[in-house]
Amino acid sequence: MVSDILVASNRGPVSYALREDGALEARRGGGGLVSGLSAIGPDAGAVWVCAALGEGDREAVRRGVGETGVRMLDVDALAGEGTHADAYNGIANSVLWFVHHMLYQTPMEPVFDAAFRRRWEAYRAYNRAFAQALAAEAAPGAAVLIQDYHLTLAPGMLRALRPDLRIGHFSHTPWAPPEYFGLLPDDIARELLEGMLGADRLGFLTHRWADAFAACCARVVGGTGRTEIGVHGLGADAAFLRGRSRQEDVEERMAALREQIGGADRKTVIRVDRTELSKNIVRGLLAFRELLAARPEWRGRVVHIAFAYPSRQDLEVYRRYTAEVSRVAEEINAEYGTETWTPVLLHVKDDFARSLAAYRLADVALVNPIRDGMNLVAKEVPVVSDEGCALVLSREAGAFEELGADAVAVNPYDVTATAEALHEALSMPPADRADRTKRLAAAATALPPQRWFLDQLEALRAAPSPAV
Repeated sequence: MVSDILVASNRGPVSYALREDGALEARRGGGGLVSGLSAIGPDAGAVWVCAALGEGDREAVRRGVGETGVRMLDVDALAGEGTHADAYNGIANSVLWFVHHMLYQTPMEPVFDAAFRRRWEAYRAYNRAFAQALAAEAAPGAAVLIQDYHLTLAPGMLRALRPDLRIGHFSHTPWAPPEYFGLLPDDIARELLEGMLGADRLGFLTHRWADAFAACCARVVGGTGRTEIGVHGLGADAAFLRGRSRQEDVEERMAALREQIGGADRKTVIRVDRTELSKNIVRGLLAFRELLAARPEWRGRVVHIAFAYPSRQDLEVYRRYTAEVSRVAEEINAEYGTETWTPVLLHVKDDFARSLAAYRLADVALVNPIRDGMNLVAKEVPVVSDEGCALVLSREAGAFEELGADAVAVNPYDVTATAEALHEALSMPPADRADRTKRLAAAATALPPQRWFLDQLEALRAAPSPAV
């Protein structure tokens, strides 16, 4: 059955677990894209093309089991063993993510050698598998919304197969400035940009990232041609967050956190992140340590609740980083902790209800990424905060474009200045904090996921097509 609306992304809206009895258990996913797609309604007959990510997913593909409206691809079966790993970990997460977040330690990396070229060929094959599946599933003139850095070549490949389609691509990451994008080999940089420009319309989270993409195109391929560029700043889902944050399991987590904090008059600095290199968790911990060193009046009076959920642990650099987060937290507790006060409460097991509990309890939210496409935590905390929360926000987060006026801004590399920003935020008068929180919440929810998705769909259908 062909569809008039298609979405493509590496991770889909459902995953499968293989139980001991051989049965497959479906698990629904979350996130802005899932919420956004729901806005068009079940009768639209949309199709979501995604990759099979685990053995349960691959078994579901082999058995022909699937959710209505989901086309799951076993990329290795289609393109050869190891293709998905080489494309996903070898290129998307180890090269493109590092370029756009400017994470390389350039004296030693990157190294673009023959092994890189082999992985790039896998990335091509991965994108080709998606393009072919989309071409097969799309009705004449269908709208196709391709997602993120995993699938930068797919728009151009799909254009070659189906010039009748309306093709969009959305980048959920930052986009590197031309000087840093220039780390990529010249032919690869050109291929990547030309793949993106196969789309009728490209979407970005902020004007800064859109402008950086246009600048890269101007330098490498002479401009963006007839492809339209748009900005859609994904917002928080206020109704969902406010409803979910008042449920019983969240109340239970709040009680447990209050007990761990240990004192009704103690203030809290919270952060909720994956242990992703770009999130800058270690410097955040160092800033909290410097706050305690430089401002001894806060000792015993503030607790840093740090949720650092392990991410990409199949990559060695991420395992080392996760270990460093734990080591620094333990050092701070050993240096400053007492029998009645633990300065840092570090949790590494993902627990959404506990995250919402921390949002509600927070006096200060620390969001200090090196670079971030948006950072929804910065938008979510003000929405559910019980008594108002001061936001310490990196100027390198995409969310800064919308929230910066009411946040305490920081240079994410400056630990001393971040410590002072924490002091300023902790010392903020309650009335000022409450007023800022209201303005932050309004800005954060200006474009909820449903409207964010529909805006892109409508703009794509209205865009002039390069294929014409």
